[in-house]
Amino acid sequence: MAIIATKVIRMSESNGWVTNTGDLLSELKSHVEVKTQLRDYKFASAIEQNVLVYDCERLSERIFDREARREVMAELCRALLIGPGIVAPKNMYPDTSIVDRVSKVFWQIIDEQRSRGEAKGDYYAKPGSNDRVWNVQEKLSLRDPEAFVDYYANDFMSLIATSWLGPAYQITTQVNVVNPGGEAQQPHRDYHLGFFTDEAAMDYPTHVHKLSPVLTLQGAVAHTDMPRETGPTMFLPHSQKMESGYVAWRNPDIRKYFADNFSQLPLAKGDGAFFNPAVFHAAGTNRTTDIKRMANLTQIGSAFGRTLESVNRQQMSISIFPALQQRRSAMWSDVDIKNVIAACSEGYPFPTNLDRDSPLKRLAPQSQADLVWKALCDGESVDQLKKTLNDLAERQQTDRI
Repeated sequence: MAIIATKVIRMSESNGWVTNTGDLLSELKSHVEVKTQLRDYKFASAIEQNVLVYDCERLSERIFDREARREVMAELCRALLIGPGIVAPKNMYPDTSIVDRVSKVFWQIIDEQRSRGEAKGDYYAKPGSNDRVWNVQEKLSLRDPEAFVDYYANDFMSLIATSWLGPAYQITTQVNVVNPGGEAQQPHRDYHLGFFTDEAAMDYPTHVHKLSPVLTLQGAVAHTDMPRETGPTMFLPHSQKMESGYVAWRNPDIRKYFADNFSQLPLAKGDGAFFNPAVFHAAGTNRTTDIKRMANLTQIGSAFGRTLESVNRQQMSISIFPALQQRRSAMWSDVDIKNVIAACSEGYPFPTNLDRDSPLKRLAPQSQADLVWKALCDGESVDQLKKTLNDLAERQQTDRI
């Protein structure tokens, strides 16, 4: 089988294109029928169902030292790239009261959607199986800026995002609630190429199929306890290594293999799961009669790509600025505050109009995030920040014709 799979891979590399023909199942098996070894990951606390589990309390002893932090980041990156493709940080939010506060906002939005007849699901599950709130990150920042600040100060989300994407990443989030009786999703890959049809995906050369996963980090924070009967996400560890996976996941043989071999980790409220978007995955069936399983899904985008949703980061930055000022007065660390700014403000200064927004004494102009941090350090008012960001937005626009 390994020989056949190698031939499939070499053929696709030699002609520059991925296809959905050939022995796809053998190709998949050649990657996923391996055992993740704990000895290869010295910072992991356990392996559950072939997935690496990390104890956030244990990691917190190391990640505030620069060199030790980089060592942890290197391991996380390796786990996502050539390891199982999934890491499960336990107790990301040891104080789950902030998770509950954020959940309260999420439930309010869901209730409002339903009252307006706008109940929403997603494209991988049957109608009625779930409730979805798009762009909930921006909605949270506007409805409860304090909760937004406390939630995104979490350093483990920043640690994992930076490990995979480097700095200047962008976060978008979408709430997904799998309702009692909600049926499982079909296994799939995710943004970018995971949203394409086979035909459209095959228009992109092989190297783009390799590049797409490293532009995004997928993840979720559990907002309710998720025992297995509630249908936590099903994964196929190591499947991100399958080169033709973006055109293979609809294949019936692949889907059957997934159904027979998936991993499904139970999560507690405040736990997380982050994964390479090329890992085959799907929300599971909620077999309970009374538990609405809620997760805050994250799609964290590289500075060199773009995230799924359009987000008004200027509006968000202005909304949460008073809360940031209060936290700074309360002697919050610069690290925590910058984590919040990274989750909210545009950290990348391009694209821009270099005629009006030219760099001064640096290779790039100041970003929105740079200006929010500067305003905070300089003690500016909300009105001053609003003017600063309005001026930046105007500079970044092309000239009117």
